[in-house]
Amino acid sequence: MLYFLTYRDIAVRYKQTIIGAAWVLLQPLVSTLILTVIFSAFSRFETAPAPYPVFVLSGILVWLFVYGAVTTASNSFTGNVNLVTKVYFPRLIVPLAATFAAAFDFIVALPVLAVFFIYFGVSLPSAVLIAPLFLFFILVQTAAFGIMFSALNVRYRDVKFALPFFLQIWMLASPVFYPVSLVPEKWRPLFALNPLTGLIEGWRAALFGFDFDWLLVGVSTASAIFLFILSIAVFRGMEDDFADDI
Repeated sequence: MLYFLTYRDIAVRYKQTIIGAAWVLLQPLVSTLILTVIFSAFSRFETAPAPYPVFVLSGILVWLFVYGAVTTASNSFTGNVNLVTKVYFPRLIVPLAATFAAAFDFIVALPVLAVFFIYFGVSLPSAVLIAPLFLFFILVQTAAFGIMFSALNVRYRDVKFALPFFLQIWMLASPVFYPVSLVPEKWRPLFALNPLTGLIEGWRAALFGFDFDWLLVGVSTASAIFLFILSIAVFRGMEDDFADDI
């Protein structure tokens, strides 16, 4: 059932759009172009040895996955009222299917990053072999937020108004388009409580050969695992009332 719900979400996502799945490629490219133009003109971040366009694209791809997955998962129950109220099945499947569908978009967009690496002459270090590990934990923390917000949105419809604001703040609080080096060193462990902080930095270190900040990675990984356990607990405590609340 998880497979078929994921497949359905992928199949209908770009139905009746003019350019279809090309949106998967267009969104990160346009976002990268805008950020590159803005910060090349007004402020220059030190991202060597990674050229800034490649640096920012590596973060934008992750953020678009997180944003799309959490947004879609949060509406997964309210958008499947008939399924939830008429058929019994493990409810956790619904937000997970939305998360995996967004992960498919991320995988489709990855070749764009490969093209940027080739165009800017960036070579991959041996550490790239552990990059999938960071992507796995990014998936875990994204699933955590998607599961939690999907449950909260069933009972509290304020979520649909609060979530866009939360996601905007979350993006600014995450090193999507800027390096963590901008944050004073004494504040970085606190900054790392945001799971995306250490996970994006670890992902980039694996891609570009940066030095790994294991304290940052460790705090963010622990935070992601804690949030996943917490989200499951919240979900389990609320799922019995989904059919009535929805």
